[in-house]
Amino acid sequence: MEFFGVTRIVVGRGEAKGVGAMARALGARALLVHAGEVAAGSAGGAVRASLEEAGVAVVAVRQRGEPTVDDVDGAARTGRAAGCDVVVGVGGGSAIDAAKAVAGLLTNGGEATDYMEVVGKGQKITRPAAPWLAVSTTGGTGAEVTRNAVVALPERQFKASIRSEHLLPRAAVIDPELHVNIPPAVTAASGMDALCQCVEAYTSTGANALTDPLALRGVVLAARSLRRAVADGRDLDAREEMALAALFSGIALTNAGLGAVHGLAAPLGANFPVPHGVVCAALLPHVVAANIAALRSAGGDHPTLRRYAEVGRALAGSAVISDDAALEACAAIPASMAKTLNIPALLAYGITNAHVITMVDLARKASSMRYNPIVLADDALAAVLSAGIRGG
Repeated sequence: MEFFGVTRIVVGRGEAKGVGAMARALGARALLVHAGEVAAGSAGGAVRASLEEAGVAVVAVRQRGEPTVDDVDGAARTGRAAGCDVVVGVGGGSAIDAAKAVAGLLTNGGEATDYMEVVGKGQKITRPAAPWLAVSTTGGTGAEVTRNAVVALPERQFKASIRSEHLLPRAAVIDPELHVNIPPAVTAASGMDALCQCVEAYTSTGANALTDPLALRGVVLAARSLRRAVADGRDLDAREEMALAALFSGIALTNAGLGAVHGLAAPLGANFPVPHGVVCAALLPHVVAANIAALRSAGGDHPTLRRYAEVGRALAGSAVISDDAALEACAAIPASMAKTLNIPALLAYGITNAHVITMVDLARKASSMRYNPIVLADDALAAVLSAGIRGG
């Protein structure tokens, strides 16, 4: 068993004010990869101000949507041309993954496709990335503590990872005060991603004694705080718990792997303008139900069924419900949460049943599929995706 982690994690309200000093200890010219604006009052603006107050020159690159190879290669060219010696990623998973990939390219050379799994050349990252800091602004992907950067290659209709322990940031900063202006819809989708990652990491074939407590605790935090964070974005207690759920999910997934939800998410996100968290919300209940049914058919007392029961108890907030009730809750509660949070079905993003076979075929190539607790047949995956398309 191996365990990869960021050597410094800073969690707390107001901690983003220290990013400038952290960056100044690493370099003098920062490439700031940010989502959203960098105006006063924004998360990006707060981080930029901290950098400038510390005497760090700033070259800013905005990441719009999930990163593509063109985004990453273009930002890397900008960083090289400006002589940037430190990278700061500010935002959700898209901005942080872009920053992560750029930091790797700055020291290893080449282009994003040289290092991408599945659809690229798959070359190894052999040198430590340029020193970089991850500043999370959404309680979602946990990308601030993962060793992979997810990048889309549109012409191959797929998203894949650049993966290496060399890509871990020097520090991850999680400040819930940066989360308060995130819109409800983004909060909802990001939070369902965090929940999904905790569930999949806890039930994956790579689950282990180091990741289990984090993943299960993340389920508890997301189940009790996500709806509060969506209802009132300034509820700092709820924001902090969701930030921790995302953090725990990132640590868990980078060491335990994920499952079929994320396997299907790879081609869906590359081919349709659907937020990653929406895919997770739409598919999680149906993948859980399909996995439970397949595990029961495989023998009835599969050890992963006990894990799903523990997830169900964590979601329900009760340690005393029966195994059958807990297994039912494991699919029913995420479905209820997605409905309460008004997360749309996949059909709203142009995904129809006509796309199911192609998406399932592409999903088979995704690295996350090998960690699903049981191999799901194509017809089971097709049924999962069809259910996510129509919603409910």
